[in-house]
Amino acid sequence: MTPAEKFDQTAASLGLQREEVLGKGFQHILYWRKGGSHQALHVYLDGDGTPMVAGRPADDPTPRNPLMLRLLSLDPGPAVYVGRPCYHGLAATAGCSSDMWCTARYSERVVSSLAAAIRGIMTARGHDRISFFSHSGGGTLAMLLAERFPETRTIVTIAANLDIDAWAVHHGIPRLQASLNPALRPPIQDSVVQLHYVGSRDEIVPPTLIAPSVKGANAEFILVGGYDHLCCWTELWPAILSKVVSAE
Repeated sequence: MTPAEKFDQTAASLGLQREEVLGKGFQHILYWRKGGSHQALHVYLDGDGTPMVAGRPADDPTPRNPLMLRLLSLDPGPAVYVGRPCYHGLAATAGCSSDMWCTARYSERVVSSLAAAIRGIMTARGHDRISFFSHSGGGTLAMLLAERFPETRTIVTIAANLDIDAWAVHHGIPRLQASLNPALRPPIQDSVVQLHYVGSRDEIVPPTLIAPSVKGANAEFILVGGYDHLCCWTELWPAILSKVVSAE
């Protein structure tokens, strides 16, 4: 079973509905939890998954850990997981190459296609507000997307790579030259509530990398003792959701 098939299986077991939509030049896989307890659309953006295997680009970069699906399943909705271009079994579709999940994983092509897909969802479902929920590299994309959506109310990131150049230097790897860096972009509008969470034990995106990039009148850096890159965010999620809904 491929990583994409395993991801689908997990989504089905959580009662999520799967859909495929067109962005800007790329297809995107969605996983839905439809509900109506709040009117702002909650958009979930995943981490980078597995871009490389044994030093070579992966055949399927789909995340092996379904953390964001599990967090989505705790959200009363309306909430949707929006997959990236070329992920979730789409790696061989038109326009895809390994660059799209390696050096260009946060490129203009990726961001603009995600933006088009999300805009289509908002229009089709009648949402006039949006909040972003993200993990790791998904936090990079959330920051890049929020500046394109004036309807943004809240950005929640977990272990987000908010400065991709500093992250590359920290790990001693080549910079993602084909990608956009949120740290070099214009600041997010002050009306947006930003909640940037990081675990004290995270070695993939350490707290010292995130803190300097948290900027804005309503931006908050939140260090969680004992947590790491993946554990144990489901325990904290109901409280985070409650905080966000009250701000929307």
